[in-house]
Amino acid sequence: MAKLMNVLFVFFGEFKNKLLVEIGTLFFKIDLHSSDTFLLGKKFSSNGVTFLRLKKSSRIQIGDHLKLNNGEMFNSIGRQSRCIITVRQGAELIIGNNVGISSSAIFCSKRIVIGNNVKIGGNVCIYDTDFHALDYLSRRSRPQDILETLSKEVHIGNDVFIGAHSTILKGVTVGDRAIIGACSVITKNVLQDEIWAGNPAKCIRRNSLQNASLQ
Repeated sequence: MAKLMNVLFVFFGEFKNKLLVEIGTLFFKIDLHSSDTFLLGKKFSSNGVTFLRLKKSSRIQIGDHLKLNNGEMFNSIGRQSRCIITVRQGAELIIGNNVGISSSAIFCSKRIVIGNNVKIGGNVCIYDTDFHALDYLSRRSRPQDILETLSKEVHIGNDVFIGAHSTILKGVTVGDRAIIGACSVITKNVLQDEIWAGNPAKCIRRNSLQNASLQ
């Protein structure tokens, strides 16, 4: 009897997970229609429901095989939440092929480009804006605060691995095959094949394994 119960629990657990994937994927596709211009590649899946917030004049382009993991059901490394993707008015988000994102936040107010074969770990944040003006007097007035808020494009190259709980800030370019260590805050450009870590992050070393594989 106990063995039968275990089999039933496994069966219903797998059924529940598949159902959540179907629901999450469907909701994502519906929410895409909030954008004026969107392109969704083949074999997309959202494990759980992604919080997708798109303004009417926003643009979003997604390549093939994007996989999103949302919350504790599909991300077990801690600080679980849904993926939160925001593309503001007139902004553009481009995501390449074979990208995996777990419980992360992407806030695009101008332009964010994510390359192919990128892995973005749990609780990562990618921002292309300061959100508020740097001058304290300007922050007292909401219209002035908005007017003086700085935004700069973010570019993440191909085959980049961004470790859990890291933050990528405005104006940053992360080169191909770079690795960002867990809990890092990236405020400067990262060259290809470099490994960065820390807060603020700095280059630890070149990735010799990557270089060797290219020879």
